[in-house]
Amino acid sequence: MTKAQIVTHKHIARVRELLGGVAIEMIKRGDRHDASKFLPIEMEPLERMQAVIDAEGPAQFGTPEYKRRTGMLGEMIDHHRANNSHHPEHYPNGISGMDLFDVVEMFFDWKAASERGEDSCMRLGAACDKYGATGPLRDILYNTAARLGYIADEQVAA
Repeated sequence: MTKAQIVTHKHIARVRELLGGVAIEMIKRGDRHDASKFLPIEMEPLERMQAVIDAEGPAQFGTPEYKRRTGMLGEMIDHHRANNSHHPEHYPNGISGMDLFDVVEMFFDWKAASERGEDSCMRLGAACDKYGATGPLRDILYNTAARLGYIADEQVAA
């Protein structure tokens, strides 16, 4: 084996090792995602909100009704965001305070949330607008959603 081949094999092995560490971190995040919702300060308001959803149906993300309902959660939503770093509100400077792990978890949280109601469309534009995801970050989120089939390709330029 040549020296270049040895160096290349070492590089590939190191990248594999680093990506494995990322995969482990994401699995850990999946295991503990939103665990604070089971605390009484969060579960009790969520139980009340579920009664509203059962009576009135789901509210589409970004709509005035969605915002009204979120406002009904009061201290619960503040507690939840303070204890879950995948929410931009967790950081004083919002999305700019997040790391790559937070952004990945946030993205899939948005996708899962979009699947709750009858309209399973991922409202990526509304989420990006709400949290100030602009420029390259917005492009990366759209590109990822398109690659995974969460949005139509024509929505990528939105």
